[in-house]
Amino acid sequence: MGKSLVIVESPAKAKTIGKFLGKNYKVLASVGHVRDLPKSKMGIDIEDNYEPHYITIRGKGPVIKELKKEYKKVKKVLLATDPDREGEAISWHLCNILSIDESEKCRIEFNEITKDAIKKAVKKPRIINKSLVDAQQARRVLDRLVGYSISPLLWRKVRKGLSAGRVQSVVTKMICDREKEINDFQPQEYWTIEVGLSKGRSKKFIAKFYGDTEGKKELNNKEEVDNILEKLNEDFQVRDIKVRQKKRKPGNPFTTSSLQQEASNRLGFSTKKTMSVAQQLYEGIDLQRGATVGLITYVRTDSTRISEEAKKDAKEFILENYTKDYLGEYKEKKKTKKEIQDAHEAIRPTSVSRTPKSVEKYLTKDQNKLYKLIWERFVASQMQDAIFDSYSIEIINNGYLFKASGSKNVFDGFLKVYSYTTVKEEEMPKVEIEDELKAKKIDPLQHFTQPPARFTEASLVKELEEKGIGRPSTYAPTISTILSRGYVERESKALKPTELGIIVTDLLKEYFNDILDEYFTAQLEEQLDKVEETEIDWKKVIDDFYNPFSKTLEHAEEEIKKIELIEEETDEICEDCGKNMVIKYGRYGRFLACSGYPECEHTRPFVKKIGVKCPKCDGGDIIERRSKKGKLFYGCSSFPNCNFVSWSRPIDEKCEKCGSLMAEKIRKKDRVKECLNKECGYKIILEKEE
Repeated sequence: MGKSLVIVESPAKAKTIGKFLGKNYKVLASVGHVRDLPKSKMGIDIEDNYEPHYITIRGKGPVIKELKKEYKKVKKVLLATDPDREGEAISWHLCNILSIDESEKCRIEFNEITKDAIKKAVKKPRIINKSLVDAQQARRVLDRLVGYSISPLLWRKVRKGLSAGRVQSVVTKMICDREKEINDFQPQEYWTIEVGLSKGRSKKFIAKFYGDTEGKKELNNKEEVDNILEKLNEDFQVRDIKVRQKKRKPGNPFTTSSLQQEASNRLGFSTKKTMSVAQQLYEGIDLQRGATVGLITYVRTDSTRISEEAKKDAKEFILENYTKDYLGEYKEKKKTKKEIQDAHEAIRPTSVSRTPKSVEKYLTKDQNKLYKLIWERFVASQMQDAIFDSYSIEIINNGYLFKASGSKNVFDGFLKVYSYTTVKEEEMPKVEIEDELKAKKIDPLQHFTQPPARFTEASLVKELEEKGIGRPSTYAPTISTILSRGYVERESKALKPTELGIIVTDLLKEYFNDILDEYFTAQLEEQLDKVEETEIDWKKVIDDFYNPFSKTLEHAEEEIKKIELIEEETDEICEDCGKNMVIKYGRYGRFLACSGYPECEHTRPFVKKIGVKCPKCDGGDIIERRSKKGKLFYGCSSFPNCNFVSWSRPIDEKCEKCGSLMAEKIRKKDRVKECLNKECGYKIILEKEE
């Protein structure tokens, strides 16, 4: 019989911790939350000062029964749920279920699942932090009040299955607003002039037009460019050379948000996948012979703080594997008011001696990728800056100024370890002031300004963090929600609003503008942080929000008329009765239904043609399709009879070289047209990133 019962959230964590604590401890998992608000109703007594009515979550009966059974057998219980608001709330609910007095020191927490960390934690139990619990309750009640008030209104006024949320609706609006910016964008013409120059037989280098003796000059049209070209001759002269040293600093160790961004940009991981894999690395990996250990620290943190022990660990590793020249002095990023979860360290490896190479064979492919990213980022953060020699050359021709620039790495510093930063080097031309240069080629290039890019998950997370909307721990579920509701869809890596998302957002903007206002939402987040800091009562935050919100809700109920989603008729013919098919909206987006409904109930999936005939069978149309993971690709409408597929978007244009179909895509930020025939390799750069 164990002397102490330790309750954690996940079975994986229970397994790891159980091996560290030994036979005097029984470690069980609550498997997440055990109590929550009911799904069938609001569950909040608005008349009784917003008192939440919690119930046991369906399916958790056997878990609770086992916990109660084991609790009766032991002398004490230790609640070891995650060290954040959500984890504190789970511990509080467990106290209620097991009838543990809130004044009892039963709560332990740790930032990493290692033997030393667990042993230290069990020696320092504390009471439940009620302010943390209240902050979680306030967020949960606010979200319930918004979701369970507006969603039924949408069901009655638009159609069933729609939903609204305090954060999800703001995020959807941001994506819709960006789409409107893109659609409203008016391209502006501009030109550049590039000159290929060389001194004698030396290697050619490129200089770009900058201006004239009066300063920088913009080139807006062909006439201005032609006027300059007429005055240029083939003889250029070096006017000035500047060489200076530049330093590139390593990034700070990861926070939740920066990890999500970097994993998206570097590894192509969704926010949901990043958090899932990171949780696995935190909870424990079996390295050999049952030696399970957490490889990284806790994954939900706003802090870049590093413990002195971790700094010492990194210092010893760097000195042993490199030289003292590579050892840097880590300066923690200054904290802001938004960074409330500073109790935890940054996300880092629990031991730098466990290099990615040494643990690779014990990890899945995705675990290894993410661990390598976290390990390299942490070690790099403790290293010296990379040093570059940066050069700038001014070249003149008949009063016009051209510039060439570049850089050369002279000390790799943290780049010795961090392989995820690209280093662009350009060899400095061997020229001196007053050297005469010959123009080998003069290229006038026409460009057009580009609209803002659609949000990717990485850029959306960055924007949400900068504006203080939601918490980094909620970004992944929020993005998953708006995708599953059919308000937003992925197009390659970009997030694009659907017609349904735009319709719902426009309606909410008209009647619930405060709820969708980004500043208002950020202010509310600050109020929730103040609850955690015991500066304000959580029920006052709810009351201040709900009083005006309830009046807005009443007004919307009276004013919004029943909205009929327009059924767009298509040229598709119903296979059963011969009538035209129309586009309808379901819970998961658009589908085709017979216009003869209810007499004819025939439906089929909506397919989006791109206006290009299939090059393989010449009978089908190329349509947009999605893989099981939601990735956009292009295939033939005659599938399975024709198996043509392409990840690139085909265009109605033939390759000049081999006659195959061309496709348009982005490659390393350049917009290109390239032949779909891989053996051909023909491509044209349409717009090069400046």
